[in-house]
Amino acid sequence: MRNTLDSAQLNAAVENVHRAGMHGLFAEVRDGDKTWRGAAGVADVDTRRPVTADMRHRVGSITKTFTAAAVLQQVESGRIGLDTPIGRYLPKLVPGIRGDAITVRMLINHTSGLAEYLPYAYPSLKAFPVLADTGPQSMDDNRLTRFHPTELIEMGVAAPAVGAPGGTPGVYSNTNYLLLGELLEQVTGTTAERYITRNVIERAGLDDTELPADPYVNGPHSLMYEAWFGMIDPPRDYSVYDMSWVGPAGSLISTVADLNRFFGMLLAGEIVSRSSLEQMQRTVPVVSQEGKVIDYGLGLHRMEAPGQGTFWGHGGTVWGAGALSMASADGKRQMSVAVNLQRWNRLDSSGKPQPHPIDEALAALHRVAMYG
Repeated sequence: MRNTLDSAQLNAAVENVHRAGMHGLFAEVRDGDKTWRGAAGVADVDTRRPVTADMRHRVGSITKTFTAAAVLQQVESGRIGLDTPIGRYLPKLVPGIRGDAITVRMLINHTSGLAEYLPYAYPSLKAFPVLADTGPQSMDDNRLTRFHPTELIEMGVAAPAVGAPGGTPGVYSNTNYLLLGELLEQVTGTTAERYITRNVIERAGLDDTELPADPYVNGPHSLMYEAWFGMIDPPRDYSVYDMSWVGPAGSLISTVADLNRFFGMLLAGEIVSRSSLEQMQRTVPVVSQEGKVIDYGLGLHRMEAPGQGTFWGHGGTVWGAGALSMASADGKRQMSVAVNLQRWNRLDSSGKPQPHPIDEALAALHRVAMYG
């Protein structure tokens, strides 16, 4: 890995993603004490207002790393046991044999076997993962719906299991992280959102990061455009949205600078202890929502490229918005990228997402940002 930030190369890579069809994107790359920030494209396709690198953005499942860190803090304090069955803490939510078999660790690394609740909460997504038989209608219907986490958890627990507790590969499921939110509330006596805000977000000094209580993104931000595999054409803005449908699994608002600061501190042992970080970096194979097998730890995803070392971080996507934040194992090289269009791939005749120039351009940007 070269210890350099090539601004011209990074600017070109960001511009290429926009040229490939991404409405707008912004990024920050750090290498030791050097920082590059860049943006390309528009925050609003009608007014042509440009995106800027300091915009606040919905970062989706990157929230999971914050929630996992909060749980690990409670493990350190002795209030939560990583290998304690969840039924000991939340017997009503995960009753009986499953409550005895599924541990806290299995929730954090997605090996619980609990199904994803989303296709049950959103009727037009019922056929997921058969994309061709899904539709976007319930995304509109639920713009301002206030879900209670326990009703979503009950949907996931009642659904057919996707695996045996502790079995691998695990299957990625937001149900796991809503349960972790309820667990945090049970042991801390405050909401998961309040606990994570005080003990993770504020502890890391993230001034532009929050778990929102209302449907709005405050401060400078982009609109967020959802295409749902070409079924919403033109893509529709979902930047105003009640995020109770994902809560501690995916509702976080942040900036690329705050994300890099957070992952840098996490990997330096400043959010959780070194021994907790070691637990977070113990990975198992997990099937992602895109159907790929990834190396997943406790709220951390491991990525490796031949000869380039190991990177740790997380990606995220919600309606209209996506982000990826990765850091080298030593924390010196960091990349956070945010995009304002999601599910741009149309489906082919067999119902699979077709390759799109955006995919290639984004992968090239990630390579330049992570490896120089």
